[in-house]
Amino acid sequence: MSGAVHAQINYILPTDEKPVTYLTNPGSKPAQRNAEYREVEVTIRDARPTANALDLEREGFAFSTEGSAVSDFYDNDEIEAVYSPEVERLVKQASGAAEVLVFDHTIRVADDTLRSERKVREPVHVAHNDYTPRSAPQRVRDLLPAERAEALLQHRFAVVQVWRPIAGPVQDMPLAICDAQSIDERDFMLTDLVYTHRVGEVMQLSHNPGHRWFYFPEMGPGEAMIFKTYDSLADGRARFTAHTAFANPNAPADARPRQSIESRTLAFFAP
Repeated sequence: MSGAVHAQINYILPTDEKPVTYLTNPGSKPAQRNAEYREVEVTIRDARPTANALDLEREGFAFSTEGSAVSDFYDNDEIEAVYSPEVERLVKQASGAAEVLVFDHTIRVADDTLRSERKVREPVHVAHNDYTPRSAPQRVRDLLPAERAEALLQHRFAVVQVWRPIAGPVQDMPLAICDAQSIDERDFMLTDLVYTHRVGEVMQLSHNPGHRWFYFPEMGPGEAMIFKTYDSLADGRARFTAHTAFANPNAPADARPRQSIESRTLAFFAP
């Protein structure tokens, strides 16, 4: 199953009030949103033929065929001991960062029963970017000692994420990503992300017919997508990359539910 598909992407509609997304505990009911959305049919291109030419600084995403030594992605201790160092190496290779810190990971499952049993989250079906010019520096301040955080914030840093299937191949609900070159920053709408213990800020994407969407068909656990959701430099390079799960119209009726892990990192660059 390969080639471009015509599928629906959920775009946020304009609103006079700042949108809010309320996150519930993993495994419980899905996230609640106060905004309105519109499904738009778009062409989502197969990125595999050009995978080797993709650049984190240009398109905002890259592809890796480096596998993982993790045997159980639901084991948090193994994630910390084995997977986080793997992710750090991947991000360093893709970005050229001098230092990479993994600070978060999320398991997502497109099956309500398994999601409830495993206490994990659902795939996100709304085009979005996870960080903003306000929330990305704030995460540095949240996670590091104050003096070190302020010193690092004097130089370039980025938020880079790694998405990997943990069972596969993924046939339905794959991850689509929008070429950063095709996004006008005015297409983004700032959105509060309300957790039980804090409030973050993300950006949701409004429709622009110039958007160019891509995915990697039949991704398996031996593959990963690396993408940038924030860059402190605003010099023309990719800074944000919108992404979303989508219902694949070509998926077989007996497709296995998608299971995936996404890791978030802070990438710090040498002065």
